[in-house]
This record gives sequence, structure tokens and C-alpha cells, in this order.
Amino acid sequence: MMNARWQFTTKFDHKQTAIELLKEWNKQIGSQTNIDVSKERIVTGSVGNSEGLVETEFEIENLQDLDDFFSKIATVKMHEEWGAKMGEVIVSGSTRREVLKIV
Repeated sequence: MMNARWQFTTKFDHKQTAIELLKEWNKQIGSQTNIDVSKERIVTGSVGNSEGLVETEFEIENLQDLDDFFSKIATVKMHEEWGAKMGEVIVSGSTRREVLKIV
């Protein structure tokens, strides 16, 4: 089992908009993938990190699941439109992906 994370920093005063866009993505796009996005967890910066930090994470079985996930979202037209909206509220270049093994 693995934990896949996507982290980014939001522009000033846009954190809630980014969170709402993540939830919209889960309902409209993520639900079309092989990943159970209903178990997604969203965390935000609090103490010792950026106030604008947002991280979304979900569990995957293996890296093939993640590869299948990326292949699928690339075919969903709505994902491109959603990405343009998200691009307006996050700091360019702040995105980061991590995959951690759960032991």
C-alpha cells in the first residue's frame, strides 16, 4: 500500500478556493478513475510551514495504479479546464508530488 500526495502553495487569500476546486475535481473527474477518491485527505499549512500550503493525499495499491490514474485523467477533457482554473489560484512552480510506502 502506498500514499500518493500532491502539494502546492496557494496565492494569498486563495486557499479556500483551491480546496473547493479539489473537492470539485474529486466529484467530477477523480470519480472517473481507478482510485477511490472518497478517501482523499486534504491538509493545509498551520504551524511551521506556509499558511498557503495545501496537500491532497490518497492511498494506492502500487505504482501501476498511479500510472493508470495519470493515463485516465489525461483523457478527461474536463481535467484540462479544471487545471486552468486551479492554475489561477496556486503559486506557479510550487507543485510537488510524492509517493510514500505505507509500512
